[in-house]
Amino acid sequence: MTDLPNITPECLGPITAEPLFSAPRSQHPPRILLLYGSLRDRSFSRFSVEEAARLLTAFGAETRIFDPHGLPLADATEADHPKVAELRDLVGWSEGMVWCSPERHGAMTGVMKTQIDWIPLSLGGVRPTQGKTLAVMQICGGSQSFNTVNQLRILGRWMRLLTIPNQSSVAKAWDEFDEAGRMKPSPYYDRIVDVMEELVRFTLLTRDIKDHLVDRYSERVESHEALSKRVNQTKAV
Repeated sequence: MTDLPNITPECLGPITAEPLFSAPRSQHPPRILLLYGSLRDRSFSRFSVEEAARLLTAFGAETRIFDPHGLPLADATEADHPKVAELRDLVGWSEGMVWCSPERHGAMTGVMKTQIDWIPLSLGGVRPTQGKTLAVMQICGGSQSFNTVNQLRILGRWMRLLTIPNQSSVAKAWDEFDEAGRMKPSPYYDRIVDVMEELVRFTLLTRDIKDHLVDRYSERVESHEALSKRVNQTKAV
């Protein structure tokens, strides 16, 4: 590697297909956690994730929906709060997630952001989100917008989630659900079907190789340097 003078050779190797295609395949159903961003009794974001969960179940996934009622603001209490612990346990259980928020003042709601803020990048040496899949959806009270899904994508990238290409934005949501909270037939419903199909496929493709997909040279260098410092340190006399 004489032409790569800035590289730490011990931390750089060839990239091959073997780790990507030879990993044993899990046999259990894909585990998907769904989060929504409204506390209203008639919450269209909750209705949307309930529809999404029904579809995911039909596609062979196991689903859980987190109820954000009672979740405190981030940093307003300790992480051992029951609702915080419940959320973090569910994130650890999951192999993929669905985030669905209403758009309020051109952005996601505080309810949605609070849930994401309580999910740590690292927890006890484990990164609970890194390499897992994510689908993003939003609910609009008026004309269709993509502000919220774009923000959710930014957060997904920051949380090192594999955010799938497809997404859903439901316009005039008040006219898209019946009195029982079931979504009416429409192109918006069809798009949610598309998104859930894609999420299950991406989860099946990546869940067993996620650690390899997100393995980073910079982190290997950092770990190598820390190990070298510890092993080669001079003992105190």
